[in-house]
Amino acid sequence: MYLGIDIHKRYSQVAVVDSDGNLDDEIRLPNDRLEELAEQYVGGEAAIEASGNYRPIYEILDEHLDVTLVNPAKNRIIADATVKTDRVDAKRLALMLRADMLAESYVPPDEIRSLPISISSSTEKVDRRERILTRTDNTYESELFGPNGREFLAELSLTDADRTIVEAHLAVIDEYNEQIEHLNEKISQRVVESPAAQRLLSIPGVGEYTAALVVAEVGEIDRFDVDKQLVSYAGLDPMIHQSGDKEIRGSISKEGSAPLRWALVQSANIAVQHDEYLGNFYTRLKQKKNHQIAIVATARKLLVSIFHMLKRKEPYDPPEVSA
Repeated sequence: MYLGIDIHKRYSQVAVVDSDGNLDDEIRLPNDRLEELAEQYVGGEAAIEASGNYRPIYEILDEHLDVTLVNPAKNRIIADATVKTDRVDAKRLALMLRADMLAESYVPPDEIRSLPISISSSTEKVDRRERILTRTDNTYESELFGPNGREFLAELSLTDADRTIVEAHLAVIDEYNEQIEHLNEKISQRVVESPAAQRLLSIPGVGEYTAALVVAEVGEIDRFDVDKQLVSYAGLDPMIHQSGDKEIRGSISKEGSAPLRWALVQSANIAVQHDEYLGNFYTRLKQKKNHQIAIVATARKLLVSIFHMLKRKEPYDPPEVSA
């Protein structure tokens, strides 16, 4: 059987096609029931698109099915379809899987695949904690739910109802803090075990979280032959418009890995303050353009350095400041 699975945040639409191309079943089910579906069709083939939340679902399905991770940008039949519904997309995936017409996305090896899940979980917990921390308007000058803020809260005269609300917030924050600490310990351990991540830590502005994220998003560096391919994968390559003999370079494509692009730009913002090579490049470009253009170009240059570091298995050693 061939399963086309159109993944959404909380549910998935599934189309099941037999070897003759006939529609055998259509199902819409919560994502926490996908393992039951995979067990039902164990040994079959499944296709899912490389969407933002595909990784945990891929791991569940891969235990029982031969899973194809589909590159949506390269499957124009699906991306450009005039009729797009969950049912239609799932059926198209199943039929194209049967016909072997799907362009595949890269799937990292097992030792790398678990990293994005830990990173994503940690980021999600931090976001939820921040929503709680910013939910309360107050005039307290320090962090309200930090050690000093908690002393302040303990001394306040509150009604029983207000005290219950405050204690509930504190309990939730403590729970998130514990989960975040646990996830960050797992990420730190993976960074220690990864030679590639250890090399990335030699770059000013790159910490454990960023090193883990870059390793997770890039995967095996040998799948990129030249640095331009990695730059394109991160969506940091400029779009080029050509008219006759005239070539105009526009903004970056923003195709590819958004988390990798974000991490590189954040790292570049720090690196330009501490690294002479990247700092000089940024300053020169900022004088001609503006901060945004200069920092994105610096992120691109940083990624080119990362490509050569990982290819050569060397630490960061920029040419202008090499000893």
